[in-house]
Amino acid sequence: MKFQQYKPYIYAMLAGFGAISLSVLFFFVLYRYQGFGAAVNNLLGILEPFIYGGVIAYLLKPVCNTYDALFQKHLPKPLKKLAGALSITLGMITGFMVVYILLIMIVPQLWDSLLSVWGTLPGRIESFMTWLYASLAENEELVSYIQSAYNTLSASFEEWMRNTLTPWLKSLVGGVGLGVMNTITAAKNLIIGLFAAVYLLASRKRFGRQAKMVLYGTFKPAWADLIMEEVLYADRMFGGFINGKILDSAIIGVLCYIGCLAFKFPTPLLISAIVGITNVIPFFGPFIGAIPSTILIMLHDPIKGLWFVLFVLVLQQLDGNFIGPKILGNTTGLSSFWVLFAILLFGGLWGFVGMIVGVPLFAVIYDVAKKLVMRGLYRNKKEEMLYNYHHDYETPEERAAEIAQQMAAEAAAQAEATE
Repeated sequence: MKFQQYKPYIYAMLAGFGAISLSVLFFFVLYRYQGFGAAVNNLLGILEPFIYGGVIAYLLKPVCNTYDALFQKHLPKPLKKLAGALSITLGMITGFMVVYILLIMIVPQLWDSLLSVWGTLPGRIESFMTWLYASLAENEELVSYIQSAYNTLSASFEEWMRNTLTPWLKSLVGGVGLGVMNTITAAKNLIIGLFAAVYLLASRKRFGRQAKMVLYGTFKPAWADLIMEEVLYADRMFGGFINGKILDSAIIGVLCYIGCLAFKFPTPLLISAIVGITNVIPFFGPFIGAIPSTILIMLHDPIKGLWFVLFVLVLQQLDGNFIGPKILGNTTGLSSFWVLFAILLFGGLWGFVGMIVGVPLFAVIYDVAKKLVMRGLYRNKKEEMLYNYHHDYETPEERAAEIAQQMAAEAAAQAEATE
């Protein structure tokens, strides 16, 4: 009875202690930011093989699950115990074969294209400038401006070659031993990562069961259900978005290659590789890939460069309106503003990788915040604000998709209130 009497004060004391502790920890992290960042980088370097293994296992998990379902369905009962090992073996072989085929098909021709472009680049630039001067001969002021800009760029490029590239090459040659050691370290981490991926795939069901037991043993059932729902949502978000985006970009790369061959654009494989790889990046990808590809084509033939711009616009419209929605659907549920925000934020933090994973990661954060807001509105008896918002700003399809989440939030808020 006495404990119940002092229970609110005990909770208030614990809350105050937790807030003070978090403030001290936050101040320590800010004050010792460089040391903290170095410690995190050191830890990530140690765990790099397991990071590689986790990424490989996550990408191959759908393939292994497909093989496992086929073996469980078609293998005789005495051999079904081997389904797990066979699915992992075939999944790893499938991954190796895909990478090997891509390397065999793309790398040699890509290397030849790069060498051809590099060898003919000065002559192509001169030819392009000659064509440009001839086309704009009547406008002497514009020709003078272009000539001045070209001379400035040429001088800047020569200065960069002399002051930056040449010293870097010298240091690169001088640090061959360090480069070899870094290559050996990366290869070692990748090999260990492959073994780690095999272990993760073999134990994926056991690890999932263990994580579920830890979750329900640590949190109350209502909170555990919410966390489990969000984890499954994050898995669907990342798996569906990344795998779908890779497939979508591969299709766009193939279509671009076919179009380049049909329209006889120069270096078709190099341009298709650039367009396909950059298409993995949402929103900015088409523009990032189109700019260098257009410049490469214009150095060969300026008129074809203009035709390539039109071709890329048509290709991206095809991707944005037909191919992408068929493969990805509305997986993220984010508006264009938040997609742009996520790409810029996580791209600035983590570079190219951040631009790829930023959208699904922010979609998960957005979904958590949305569910917390809905729970708070139901708990505070302000659900009419939610209904009015959906009525004013969402389509009937979006409104229907929100009904299940609203019901879950209302049930969770009622369960929390009764506790």
